[in-house]
Amino acid sequence: MLAKEHIDDLLHRNGNILSSDGSKIGSIGQVYADDTTGQPTWVTAKTGLFGTSESFVPLEGARVEGNDLVVPYTKDQVKDAPRVDTDGHLEPSEEDRLYSHYSLGGGNRTYTDAAAGRDADSRGTDYADTDRGTVGRDTSGPTTDDAMTRSEERLNVGTERQATGRVRLRKYVTTENVTQTVPVQREEVRIEREPITDANRGSAMSGPDLSDEEHEVTLHEERPVVEKETVPVERVRLDKETVTDDVTVNEEVRKERIETDDDDSTRR
Repeated sequence: MLAKEHIDDLLHRNGNILSSDGSKIGSIGQVYADDTTGQPTWVTAKTGLFGTSESFVPLEGARVEGNDLVVPYTKDQVKDAPRVDTDGHLEPSEEDRLYSHYSLGGGNRTYTDAAAGRDADSRGTDYADTDRGTVGRDTSGPTTDDAMTRSEERLNVGTERQATGRVRLRKYVTTENVTQTVPVQREEVRIEREPITDANRGSAMSGPDLSDEEHEVTLHEERPVVEKETVPVERVRLDKETVTDDVTVNEEVRKERIETDDDDSTRR
């Protein structure tokens, strides 16, 4: 906890108030101390043009860093704090608004008048019921007031995001048989015979009368030739889409119920 001498030293140095991320909120203005203990509990940050506006900042969790005071709040949070007159004293309602804004419990009152307003007197009468007396008394403990608070549990259902699995693409090579029919051609020998006519008689009589002779013909045929080439056929990628399902949540909640227990013998 910051002591009074720490704040006095910062005031003499004209220090600044910095946010938790090191941003300057404003210069140190006034310090508000507890009426009973004298310990500093609030400080004002001078903001705006020429420091004409002052915002209240709790000193709880603050620390001294050189000539500056570092508070665990953001610049926007301080600037959005409720506007309270810096007249040297905080009213209980003003302090309640500040506690609520900074999400502080506010159980320990800073100022004596605020604490005294909350304490019950020796007869068990709360300050809020001073205009009328408490009807009846508490049988389970000290009498507080003439009413009891009924509470109940509320079911707050939300969602959380978590990883359920991984999907990856993997490429590998397989082999399959492809059957394809290809027409092929081949040459075959065919003997042709033609009779001797006046047209071919000269060619037929050009050789010797009787002789041995050979004639050769080369035959051809086609055979299948297989070649393979690699060609791209498609591109495959992974993508995600969000699908919404309805999930029914079944949970028990507790409620307080208030009923009267009449004693007929005490009635008039």
